[in-house]
Amino acid sequence: MKALLLAGIGALIVASPVAAQTMDHSMMPGMSMPGMKMPAKKPAAKSKPATRKAPPKKASSRKAPTKRPVAPAADPHGDHAMQGMDMGGAKPADPHAGHDMSGMQGMTMSPTPASTGGEHAGHDMSAMPGMEMAPGQSMQHDMASMPGMAAPVGTDLKPGNAPAPAPAPGLAASRYYGEAAMSEADRDLHREHGGMTYYQVLFNLAEYQARKGGDGYRWDGEAWIGGDINRLTLKSEGEGTFGKPLEAAEVQALYSRALDPYWNLQAGVRYDFKPNPSRTYATVGIEGLAPYWFDVEGAFFLSDKGDVLGRAEAWYDERVTQFFVLQPRIEANFAAQDVRRDGIGSGLTDLELGLRLRYEKSREFAPYIGVSWERQFGDTARFTRARGDDTGGFSFVAGVRTWF
Repeated sequence: MKALLLAGIGALIVASPVAAQTMDHSMMPGMSMPGMKMPAKKPAAKSKPATRKAPPKKASSRKAPTKRPVAPAADPHGDHAMQGMDMGGAKPADPHAGHDMSGMQGMTMSPTPASTGGEHAGHDMSAMPGMEMAPGQSMQHDMASMPGMAAPVGTDLKPGNAPAPAPAPGLAASRYYGEAAMSEADRDLHREHGGMTYYQVLFNLAEYQARKGGDGYRWDGEAWIGGDINRLTLKSEGEGTFGKPLEAAEVQALYSRALDPYWNLQAGVRYDFKPNPSRTYATVGIEGLAPYWFDVEGAFFLSDKGDVLGRAEAWYDERVTQFFVLQPRIEANFAAQDVRRDGIGSGLTDLELGLRLRYEKSREFAPYIGVSWERQFGDTARFTRARGDDTGGFSFVAGVRTWF
């Protein structure tokens, strides 16, 4: 008897929330919807009091009461039929499946909503304000037409064919500091970054020569002043024998113009003091740093008598240790014709090869020792032998390379 009573109470508890969900939504305020079909209200059935049966006096065995099957909970919106809503064929897995929104304003059903795949497949929102459907695209939002969204500017604008704005003339900082102050600052900037005036005096060779026929001396140096692009350059070289008159001496005044970071074009005047008579030449040449760090110089000279001469020099600094530098050097002179008054023959007139080792603890003052070989060729050697002089040979050299 107790078991039957407990089973009845359990069935009553389970059926209570189901009965509560079958409320009449049409009676709620604001829930009167057109086309809504509500089932007729059925009167509540009167509950009958449960009758008690007397337990049997004798029971040989007790059987467990069978549980009554509980009916599944009814769909709370199952009886709602909205206008334009077709609830047939809806699947519980898709919350929006089976919704026919074609009757609503701005909603159009696509012929094949299932092909797009997704919860909102087939919803045509192109008629809604701010929504634009582009061909081949699912949906394009026109953010500018939506309330609270600013119009696109700058790089957010669509590309066009309008010309670029003209750049503002002058310096931008002049608007704040004034044209005069910024012009002065601009001059200082150019001066501090390559626009300054520099100078250097360099004696690449200043040496004593111990040679056959008498010891002598030789110098080869230059001085320049200017900037990184334009310079005024002075060059000089010469040689002689102790106790005898100066054998050769010249000076060049050149304008030097940078062609690139490594090469300079030079043009100017050369004047020979010795040998007599003195000569003046128009000069054009080039100097710079060749690949593999070879210093190279070359020049052509046109004299006031129409004589054409040429010269080429090259040297290379090979660092042997931290302080010792070995410098091989070559110099060659040429002539386009014979110049008998100066003892010069056409072709290669003379050649000098040298090898010098210097101690460069300080680059400004670097002493060196080495050997030098000189030789004259062709008609130049013949003119020299006719005067009774040597045409060349080896010599031991010692000197200093200095600059400031």
